Amino acid sequence: MTVTLTLGLDLAGKPKNPTGWATLEGKHVKAGEVYTDKEIIGLVESKSPMLTAIDSPLSLPREGLLRKADKEMIRHGYRVFPPRLPAMEKLTKRAIKLTEQITKRGFRVIEVHPASTRKALGIPTKEWRKIQDILVQIGLKGEHECRTLTPHEIDAVTAALTARLHIEKATVKFGDEEEGYIIVPKPQDWRQIQTWKHGT
Repeated sequence: MTVTLTLGLDLAGKPKNPTGWATLEGKHVKAGEVYTDKEIIGLVESKSPMLTAIDSPLSLPREGLLRKADKEMIRHGYRVFPPRLPAMEKLTKRAIKLTEQITKRGFRVIEVHPASTRKALGIPTKEWRKIQDILVQIGLKGEHECRTLTPHEIDAVTAALTARLHIEKATVKFGDEEEGYIIVPKPQDWRQIQTWKHGT
């Protein structure tokens, strides 16, 4: 049986700042940080994920500050930042460029928002120690069991989880084809997630 490997990226707006990455293969997690676009592309190529989930807007709105996806997220209680804010626009443009390079190499990419993923699953959004403990309780194995992950790494693990749920058809999408979609898990209690407990 083929074990699914997903990759999560908590993308930084500038290459000088750390981008968190995490893979989820079966129920095993690996995580770390990279910086440059070249490092990120190399990571994707070396891991060869079935799906890559990026924590960043992957498109800009046709007009105004918000895309349809952002407006729908806000209406559903998910707090996202407008892609047209100066700092966010820099991040978004980097993400668009990276996504083009990743997809050109034959890999699939989705846009995710880890804080919203955690909210949908009833996990604390910013209490990093508690979040890491819950990752263990869900049944995930790996270095998060023996060291403290950075917030960037935890967001990347959350992104990789979202990608796995998307493959398992346990997500919803906000937005449209023209401006892009944001992928969020279907609301449920994290204690009910069985995928990770039965992975190999």
